[in-house]
Amino acid sequence: MIVYSGNIRQFNLDVDNRVIADRIKEELEKIGINHNNPSEYNAWDQSLLHMKNVLSDPDFHLDTKVAIEYKLPTTSKRVDFLISGKDDNDLSKVIVIELKQWEKAYKTEKEDLVETFVGGNMRLVTHPSYQAYSYAKTIENFSEYVQLEKIVLHPCSYLHNYQEEFRGEIDNSFYNHIVSISPLFLKHDTLKLREFIKKYIKKPDDGEILYQIDHGKIRPSKALQDTLVSMLEGNEEYYMIDEQKVVYSSIKSIIEKNIDLSGKHTIIVEGGPGTGKSVVAINLLVNFRHLNASYVTKNSAPRNVYFEKLRRGKYKWQYVKNLFKSSGVFVDSSTNEFDCLFVDEAHRL
Repeated sequence: MIVYSGNIRQFNLDVDNRVIADRIKEELEKIGINHNNPSEYNAWDQSLLHMKNVLSDPDFHLDTKVAIEYKLPTTSKRVDFLISGKDDNDLSKVIVIELKQWEKAYKTEKEDLVETFVGGNMRLVTHPSYQAYSYAKTIENFSEYVQLEKIVLHPCSYLHNYQEEFRGEIDNSFYNHIVSISPLFLKHDTLKLREFIKKYIKKPDDGEILYQIDHGKIRPSKALQDTLVSMLEGNEEYYMIDEQKVVYSSIKSIIEKNIDLSGKHTIIVEGGPGTGKSVVAINLLVNFRHLNASYVTKNSAPRNVYFEKLRRGKYKWQYVKNLFKSSGVFVDSSTNEFDCLFVDEAHRL
């Protein structure tokens, strides 16, 4: 669901008239969402002014289509800004932009995570470039139109208030793997962001791209069991978003730091049905499959599905059996026999 859409001409006019935040709020109310979040309202007012500055260039055709606040399928997450169009070869392109008002952030030792002040406190959050990248991948995975028409999405992040003295905290070799595929633009990078967009958006499309992303058929998400063989072969199949990635990277860091130490850790992950706890658990299992690690569940149904899928591949029965265990097989286990256990639906034990 796209909340606001139009062309650059209309977008610029709404920003110049200082009504862009009101337009977004009105569109939300039209679909039954009573918006009462002054912080988010102010973010629209400020961030979109900066995006208007980026797009204020005669090389951008005024009929180029933009969209604001696109709700990702099957999630509550929204993409801040989308731009669609054609490149020099008449190929369809979409720029996916994550906007942040951060002034500074700090590097962490956790994969794709940074620490910054949000929600009244310092918190671990996903790196903005990873956030944009995971959102783009979610669109690719769910939109049948994007898949069939081979629409190419280019993610990036724009931190328009970010202080230059803190650039090294968020733009460094530790995050290079994600910034290289989802570029990061800070306060003084307005012209660089403009050139990035120009590289892919040379002329407008007829509006079909964003319309189909918004209204087109949603392809069912990949079934976890169907991608397990590929994941064990080292392929990335699930692109965890926001809180999922924070949980995954935090647990991964704890295991890596403590695997050779004598201490033990118990980590409890809370979340309702469909929040991705099993996805996190399986991704952790795959990452630490070189250790004596197992996925544990009391319910035999998911284990049996995983068994069957892996047995069709190159994996031997004993290897599969060691990866997936019932919660009732540990009564005769010796002390410190396992490096780590990932227990799904632990409340049922």
